[in-house]
Amino acid sequence: MANQTDVREADDARARLAMGLAGYAVGVPVEAIATTQRGCVEAAFGRQLAMYLCHVAFEMSLSRVAYAFARDRSTAAHACHMIEDRREDPGFDAWADALETALREAPAPDRRRVAGR
Repeated sequence: MANQTDVREADDARARLAMGLAGYAVGVPVEAIATTQRGCVEAAFGRQLAMYLCHVAFEMSLSRVAYAFARDRSTAAHACHMIEDRREDPGFDAWADALETALREAPAPDRRRVAGR
């Protein structure tokens, strides 16, 4: 059974992966998404998308998403609602679905591979 530190480390890694994918998908640097400031509209949208992807693709609770992004739970919930509302557009839905699939299919971290074992 994983302890809380292991869960937080895994959540942080998942959040970084989601931020990287969201940043790539919307053309915003990861640093702009990861900041604790709101930033420009594009960065805020990228952050909302990354939060949503963590919640949906990685099945993280809103509390865990909020912690990984250094935000309040209500902010994570708002982000997910914003993205869910946009999924009513078929084009946006297909795009978001492709991003979810990319994260779900990403291989889990394997430290043995780094050490060459």
